[in-house]
Amino acid sequence: MEFSEHIKTANVEDVVLRQTLHPPSRGTLCVTGHHLLFSDREEGSCRQVLLLLRNIDAIEKSVENLLAYSCPFSNAGHSQRISGSSGTISIKCKDLRVLHLDIPGMEQCLNIARSIETLSCLEAVSEMYPFFYRPSNASLQDQWGLSSPEKHYSQMTELHDRWRLSTVNRHYSVCPSYPPAVIVPKNIDDAMLEKIAKFRQRGRFPVLCYYHRKNGMVIMSSSQPLTGANRKRCMEDEFLLQAVIDGSDKGYIIDTRSSQQALQARITGGGFESKSGYSSWKRLHRQMERGKALQESLIKLVEACGDESHNMDRWLSKLENSKWLSHVQTALSTAGLLAECVERDGHSVLVHGSEGTDSTLLISTLAQLIMDPCCRTLEGFLALLEREWVQAGHPFQQRCSHSAYSHARLQQESPVFLLLLDCVWQLWRQFPLALGFSEALLLRLATEAYASNYGTFLCNNQQERCVLRVKENTRCLFQALLRPRERDGYSNPLYEPTELAIWPSVHPQSLQLWRGFFLRWTPQARHLEEAQEEIRNMIIEWGKLALS
Repeated sequence: MEFSEHIKTANVEDVVLRQTLHPPSRGTLCVTGHHLLFSDREEGSCRQVLLLLRNIDAIEKSVENLLAYSCPFSNAGHSQRISGSSGTISIKCKDLRVLHLDIPGMEQCLNIARSIETLSCLEAVSEMYPFFYRPSNASLQDQWGLSSPEKHYSQMTELHDRWRLSTVNRHYSVCPSYPPAVIVPKNIDDAMLEKIAKFRQRGRFPVLCYYHRKNGMVIMSSSQPLTGANRKRCMEDEFLLQAVIDGSDKGYIIDTRSSQQALQARITGGGFESKSGYSSWKRLHRQMERGKALQESLIKLVEACGDESHNMDRWLSKLENSKWLSHVQTALSTAGLLAECVERDGHSVLVHGSEGTDSTLLISTLAQLIMDPCCRTLEGFLALLEREWVQAGHPFQQRCSHSAYSHARLQQESPVFLLLLDCVWQLWRQFPLALGFSEALLLRLATEAYASNYGTFLCNNQQERCVLRVKENTRCLFQALLRPRERDGYSNPLYEPTELAIWPSVHPQSLQLWRGFFLRWTPQARHLEEAQEEIRNMIIEWGKLALS
């Protein structure tokens, strides 16, 4: 496809950009295949705004004929009276920015709007900007990614007696959403894994995602068993879970659905692990919202944050009705339960919901942050995200195709990854010394998941990335974030490593709205950001003085 086919008007002069936190400015607007570029033409100004079209969630346009339109700009500094037609395009971004473009000429305005609508919604992954992004300081030959299942297994020598690395999925034929190599109990051969995969939804058989060095317990993840209305069983699946807790009296299964939802799943062929087949496992149900309910919660929260009525009662009512903070509370409390089972009770845990690609990954990641100090460093946290979200098959392309402003009918969008980052921010706020990264990293990741120069969050699983040769043709975000210049900006200068678990408080009064993200384009948030940056610089300077 030629991008030029969708660009009827490439440049427009005398466009006025209106944006929160900035005075209106007049300049030139350019449309390319992947970006909007606004260049301020006012004398003495060098302001430019470069917006990735993929970051645009929705646009609204209004066109009107103007017999006597008062323009706020003129060479003499006074307003001018002009005749003709004009249009305004309001651009609402996935990172919650809102920009307004006043464009002279009805035809030009409509052409620009059509180009934005088409180019911001390209469906072919190979046409997206990461395949065209070529920064001067990086090469396609650079290492892609921080780790792999093979490297992770080789580093965990304690596993080797009872666990093995299986390549049963090397051609993605057993489970399209799993990586080619996975860690499983040593006495479970590949033929057994193939049978178990047929018994689990979309082939996501139980695999190891975390080994707790303190006591040897593990966290496994999978999708739901396909027991159905006839209560089917799979002896190989039962044998695998028994092998996980060999030598222990019991294990826990944390099901992220309510018991009623798990029962109802049998009607459509799903189900749960029965007591008769898994007698050594105790099932715990913790309902976590997903899909449409979570997306609608985000939409309501963003709407509340944009309320300009300045009525505190109305604002608090809207915030409560969005239920976003209750989702944060549920995620943190369920992750705390998982960590408690492993760390305090000394038992292994299997986590799953229905498909095992959303809430399962969410609570497994948070539990590892709670328990494991290695996951709390900057590099450790990025490696955790790569392992638990990118390699483990979270469908980023589907979940992050739209954010809170889109007018499109909801399909498979769901802000699960954004919910994770919000929960991590709550941990960061409650334990300001325990995490080796800053809020700036979480904000960057929240933006990159929805629209990025990098290929890390493209596609829905490793198989799709392999087919499109994403690793060969794009840059890795995590590698870029760890370059010295970037690393300094995303490190926590107050970081003091601790071997202790960090147990979050989930009382309502302990949880706060993530202002840095949801209110980041307001004057109040900008003042807070400037103050935090000043404090950060002071801490860094004090650190240098202490070393000298």
